[in-house]
Amino acid sequence: MINIPTEVKKATKKKAQVEEVVVEVGTEPRKVKLDDKGRAYGTGRRKEASARVRVKPGTGKITVNGKEFRKYFARPVLQMIINQPFEATANAGKFDVEATVYGGGLSGQAGAVRHGISRALDNFNPEVNHKTLRTGGFLTRDSRAVERKKYGRKKARRRFQFSKR
Repeated sequence: MINIPTEVKKATKKKAQVEEVVVEVGTEPRKVKLDDKGRAYGTGRRKEASARVRVKPGTGKITVNGKEFRKYFARPVLQMIINQPFEATANAGKFDVEATVYGGGLSGQAGAVRHGISRALDNFNPEVNHKTLRTGGFLTRDSRAVERKKYGRKKARRRFQFSKR
């Protein structure tokens, strides 16, 4: 609970002009988190997919489950999704990415890798990247998931065909 000075409490009761009480919580700067090999780690999730992503300075080589990412994610839209954090932070071609992804389908896996890359870039250099990634929405986990099927329905919302006779 936040302690408010008694002068402010009295002022609010009288509906007089109140000075703003500024409370700073967690103002310590974010720390760089690297392993012994100089890599930053990030876990990404989307739908039912999870990705473990390691980022290190390099030439821009992206590997997903041991394959080159353009072969793993053949659709251009999925490749674009994976490159979004690098383009937002102006780091395209400056980092090598090694990702292990499992669960879900290709679309969910691409979203999970993007989330993991964003978290890893944030851990690599939080002072520069955090604000850009946060405002772009890359650090927020996309919580949308498939709606469950309900009884008496064909799918989650689809009904059986109505017959008058």
